[in-house]
Amino acid sequence: MIQLNNIDKYYSSKFTRTFVLKGIKLEIKSGEFVTIMGPSGAGKSTLLNIIGLLDQPSAGEYLFMEEPVHHFKERKRSELHKHHIGFVFQAYHLIDELTVYENIETPLLYKGIKGKQRKAMVAEILDRFNIVAKKDLFPEQLSGGQQQLVGVARAIVGQPKLLLADEPTGNLHSKQGQVIMELFKELNAEGMTIIQVTHSDENAQYGSRIVQLVDGMIRSDQAVLPAHPKHEG
Repeated sequence: MIQLNNIDKYYSSKFTRTFVLKGIKLEIKSGEFVTIMGPSGAGKSTLLNIIGLLDQPSAGEYLFMEEPVHHFKERKRSELHKHHIGFVFQAYHLIDELTVYENIETPLLYKGIKGKQRKAMVAEILDRFNIVAKKDLFPEQLSGGQQQLVGVARAIVGQPKLLLADEPTGNLHSKQGQVIMELFKELNAEGMTIIQVTHSDENAQYGSRIVQLVDGMIRSDQAVLPAHPKHEG
């Protein structure tokens, strides 16, 4: 589904190039759940934005669903993003002036989905996330965990093939974070490809692979080992 070949991302000033990503080679198959980890400034969010077609590499090739997106014009990349990719951010990014219902409906409006079908799709997601009772509330009336649930609902309402999550539980307390991660696991079991950026070893265990980024380069790419039973301390 995703193939990155020798991806560089750099910023040029007069005499130097500052590399954010260097020589990234990565393949992600459909249905995988991959975690990207690494210290702050390692290039994790930049890599996620390139995969999500929100940013372009400075060099290298990117094949998304076998299409060479590094050659595409802005408009075509934007179309692909709109139809196939859902994004969950740490800062929720909900629209304050819109209700929960309207926030979730927004991507469907962008996709040009007709009213009746939109209604059905939003209703189904509200039901699935147990937030029907909250549909007329505004983001500020919700807890952080509820806002993030709405963020996830909005990201997946259009049934994207790929879900990207950038520190999705970073602003949540552990119980709320767990709800979000269990939800990701469920979506992945249903066939959605998920790539998450996280600092949390616990969250990384939900995926099947951990890619370690250090200084803009892939340091390791390993399968997740089954977790040990937890001891209550």
